[in-house]
Amino acid sequence: MLTAQAPCLVGYTFGFPVAHDGSWWSGFRGTLPQDIAQLTTSGQVFAISGTVVRPSERYHGLADRLQERLLADHRALLGATLVDRTHRAACAGFRSRGWHDIGLLYRPPGPTVLRALVLPLAERTAAEPGDLAHPARIQ
Repeated sequence: MLTAQAPCLVGYTFGFPVAHDGSWWSGFRGTLPQDIAQLTTSGQVFAISGTVVRPSERYHGLADRLQERLLADHRALLGATLVDRTHRAACAGFRSRGWHDIGLLYRPPGPTVLRALVLPLAERTAAEPGDLAHPARIQ
């Protein structure tokens, strides 16, 4: 978990390393892309479980900065997240920030359908995550 303070808490993100056994992708419809399966097996995928940024601090790149720093701290080559497929705005937001929609996962119980989104860090052209201009201090 990482937090951003300016001087009080303005945002945070959290996640965990994806298990080497591929269970994160359980319920994936179709064939999981080979490069993603290989990165998972090698332990280089980190799941972003949640990100929260105070409304007054949005649109400054803080969410991206927090996520990229968390992924970098864990030396991940691929970020992964799951979003309810009905949350179109959330999916569009991730895509606009460089995340790729790779397909759907069906998770029981019930008809839960999630979009699998990944962020290939090797493709990132931005400088180090800390180089984005924002007054919040990340710890």
